[in-house]
Amino acid sequence: MNGKLLAVLRQDIDAFEEKIYEFTNGEIDRKAYKGFSGGFGSYAQRENGYSMLRLRLPGGRLTKERLGFIAECAEKNSVPRMKLTTCQTIQMHDLPPQSVVEIMKRALDYDIITRGGGGDFPRNVMVSPLTGVEQGEYFDVLPYAERAGDYLMGMIKTVKLPRKLKVGFSNSPANVTHATFRDLGFIAKENGLFDVYSAGGLGNNYKMGVKVAENVKPEEVLYYVEAMVRTFTTYGNYESRAKSRTRYMQETLGVEGYKKAYQEKLLEVKAEFKDSLLIKESSVSAEQESNTEESVVNIKEQESQLKNVAAYPQTESESERVITQKQAGLYAVAYHPVGGMVPAQKFEEIYEGIKNAAKAEVRVAPDETLYIINLNAQQAEKIHKITADGAKNLFETSVSCIGSTVCQIGLRDSQGLLASIVEAVEPYHFADGVLPRIHISGCPSSCGTHQIGKLGFRGASKSVNGKAEPAFAFYVNGQDTQGEERFGEEWGVMLATDIPKFFVELGTVISDEKVSYEQWYKKNMDTLKNIVEPYLQK
Repeated sequence: MNGKLLAVLRQDIDAFEEKIYEFTNGEIDRKAYKGFSGGFGSYAQRENGYSMLRLRLPGGRLTKERLGFIAECAEKNSVPRMKLTTCQTIQMHDLPPQSVVEIMKRALDYDIITRGGGGDFPRNVMVSPLTGVEQGEYFDVLPYAERAGDYLMGMIKTVKLPRKLKVGFSNSPANVTHATFRDLGFIAKENGLFDVYSAGGLGNNYKMGVKVAENVKPEEVLYYVEAMVRTFTTYGNYESRAKSRTRYMQETLGVEGYKKAYQEKLLEVKAEFKDSLLIKESSVSAEQESNTEESVVNIKEQESQLKNVAAYPQTESESERVITQKQAGLYAVAYHPVGGMVPAQKFEEIYEGIKNAAKAEVRVAPDETLYIINLNAQQAEKIHKITADGAKNLFETSVSCIGSTVCQIGLRDSQGLLASIVEAVEPYHFADGVLPRIHISGCPSSCGTHQIGKLGFRGASKSVNGKAEPAFAFYVNGQDTQGEERFGEEWGVMLATDIPKFFVELGTVISDEKVSYEQWYKKNMDTLKNIVEPYLQK
């Protein structure tokens, strides 16, 4: 990160410190404070006196130094709750004002930025979490994503966007960053180039992205970032916040009109900047080589230490957590805390487990999983034990936003719903895969990515006997895999109290047939409708 920019961002925190105490002392109201604090990555929680702080982590990347800092903060500031997000950030919750300011300032020493973590700014640049180490990936996209993130941060003081701008990079057709339906997405191809999509997104008026370019050289990505920003500032809606996301430009300009507008801006950018935005191939190659260097000795001996830890099967219906990297003798370990809620001490435990591993680091995934990478067999076994408190099966890796008990705009308690379902199905001991991973959002903002879940829920309200009852809209058959992308179909609304019973019944039916949900659904859509029907509110 540019040193001058860091100095400016540090000065900005002084203004934030003044505002948070004005809000705490009742001198400004919650709405006015939210409009200011969001730009610093902090929001007041529903409970008075406490705030959350969102740490931007480009690509979800936690070096050992950053991991140690977060572990230290958790202990020093007695942080009771930390949440992994679907934008690959970490949220610290239940912070008093002094802790928010202190962490925000110290984070800059580790190149962790909170500025722009909310508000009308470029958000955390997303990256396939195992890029650089994943078997079968087309190429390592992280170096290009990190440079895109730095470039966007350089605009944060000079460019006023209509609303937030989300950028994602995908290293394979798995498309876990949803790059084909982000505000701007770079899709790696087998030929070593990118296809580029833009003007997509989840939330209200969700839309697939528009392919605006093909076979883009990776070293040219900054031209496409700049073109996106200029297209948004030229054609985005500055009058209505409800219509000021990039996806609304598909409506105002039409798909072909939008594509033309973007490509015109791209030509403008290339003519203006000439070669000055090219990413130097030598610096990328050096970084990629550094990321993969690791002396591997006695590989067979190391692998024998993993005899009790199964290799990751690469199937969705199983949950073994040790993944063989493309680097010989190295492994990654997956850890998914239920609901994405990481016990505060866990960062310290993981840090202690990897601090002597030369190239180890942690990646936050868009599905609220932590991956600890670049481990030899002995280290992988150690981390596997440290993270044994995580999800025990596919269903427990379900995705959920923080929910209405904390979030100001949250409508329903998404975390509470997930916990109640897990509790309801636990006595039945369904085989792994009988129940799928689900996605829960407390409101239409889709922080739980409910539209792309095989089963998804979105916070809603339903009147029963003249009384508003907590409820969730129900979505079916979403998918994010590249080439198969589709948003789930909304089937109706369920009362929150009925949803655990629905999953018990669903799991029982599928379990009796001794198949996974994936296998069952393909042949039993009508059966699913029959199971769901009694739970839907008329």
